[in-house]
Amino acid sequence: MNEPVYYDKATDSMYVTLREGRVVDNIVHDDRDFVIDIGEDGEPVGYNIQHASEHPDVIVEALQILQRGSRMAAE
Repeated sequence: MNEPVYYDKATDSMYVTLREGRVVDNIVHDDRDFVIDIGEDGEPVGYNIQHASEHPDVIVEALQILQRGSRMAAE
């Protein structure tokens, strides 16, 4: 897997890859400027966060999910 967190300073956007998988759907959260990419199994595969510097709460949420997934994979 590539780096799990990618930040583009020019667009103030961040992508947090939660796990590998093909994206087949997404859930848009317009009020908090992010999209959750959904995999074939119906589970999240990534967070696409726009205006990331304005939404530290969304970044924390995505990183907590990423951390939980890493711990589960290690067990």
